[in-house]
Amino acid sequence: MSTQAPRDRGTIGRFDWATWGFPIALALATGVFVWFGKTIFGFAMPAETVVVVPQLMGLTLPDAEGQASRAGLRITVAANEVSDTFPEGVVMGQQPEHGKSVRPGRAIALLVSSGVKLFPMPDLRYDTLREAKIELASLQLQISKTYHVKNDQVRADAVVEQKPAPLTSVRAGSAVTLGLSQGPPPFIQVPNLTGVDLPQALARAGDAHVRLGQIVWTAFGHSGPPRGRVVRQSPAAGLQIDSGQYVSLQVSAGPGETGYSIRQVHATVTVPQRDDEVQVRVVAHDATGARTMFDSYARAGQKLDFTVTLVGGGTLDTYLGNDLVDEAKV
Repeated sequence: MSTQAPRDRGTIGRFDWATWGFPIALALATGVFVWFGKTIFGFAMPAETVVVVPQLMGLTLPDAEGQASRAGLRITVAANEVSDTFPEGVVMGQQPEHGKSVRPGRAIALLVSSGVKLFPMPDLRYDTLREAKIELASLQLQISKTYHVKNDQVRADAVVEQKPAPLTSVRAGSAVTLGLSQGPPPFIQVPNLTGVDLPQALARAGDAHVRLGQIVWTAFGHSGPPRGRVVRQSPAAGLQIDSGQYVSLQVSAGPGETGYSIRQVHATVTVPQRDDEVQVRVVAHDATGARTMFDSYARAGQKLDFTVTLVGGGTLDTYLGNDLVDEAKV
C-alpha cells in the first residue's frame, strides 16, 4: 500500500512572486521606456510633411507657376510641343500627376503647348516620289495616299498632282495625297516632224509622246520656206530614243527674214529657300536686250514655269530682291 505526502493547502491558488515578480516588473519597465522614448522622438523628430500636387494641366504657364508656388512646389518646363488642341503657352501635361503626394519644394515637370504651327505647303510638282518624301518628312508632313495619273509628258513616278495644293497653309502632321505620273513608254520612235507647219508638228509630237526641246526660228533669207515650216529636227525621224530625251526643231522665220535665229525653250525656276515670302524677278537676256519674265513675291520652293523666246544666245537670270542668285544659259 502506497503512501502520498500531504499537500500544502497554503500554497494552492497563490502567485509565486519570488519566481515571477522580477520578470514581470522588468517587462513593464521596458514597455514604459519604449513608450516614453517614442513620445520624446515624436516631439523631437515630427513625421515628414507632404503636399498634394495640384492640377496644372489646362492652365497658362504663369497661372501654373502661381498655383505650384502656393502649394510649396516649383515647376520646370520639360518640353514645348506643337498642339492643335491646347493654345500656345498652356500646360498640356505634368509629372508627377495631379493628386500625387510629394515633398515640399519638389519640381513639377510640365509639357507646354507651342500652339498650332502653320506653314505653306511645298510645291512638289516634278519631284520624284523619293524627293517628295524627303521634303515632306523635313516638315513633319505624311504621305497618306499615292495614285497614278495618265501623263506622258512628265517622267514616271514624278509628282503631277498634290493635295493640299502648293502654298496653301498646312500644319505639322497633315496628311498629303500625291498623284504620280505614269510616264511615257520607256522607248519611242521619233516621228517625222519636218516639212509641215509648226502646229501640225506639235500635234504629231504629242501623239507620239515625244518631248520637244528647243524650237529655233531661223531666218533663211528671201528664198526661205514659208513662216512656221519645220525645216530640220534632231534626232532624225525613225530613230529609237529614250522617252525622256528631247527633240529639237528648226523652224523657218519666213521669206525675207534675215538676222539671228529665234529659239523657244521651256524653263522652270525654283525659288530658293527663305523664311518668308521674297520678291523674285526673272529676267531673260538675248540679242535684243533684257526682258522681265516675272516680277512678284513668291514663297520658298515655289516653281515658276516659263516658255521663253530668245533671239540668238541668251541667259535666264533669277534675282531675290536685288541679288542675282542664278544665271542659267538657255
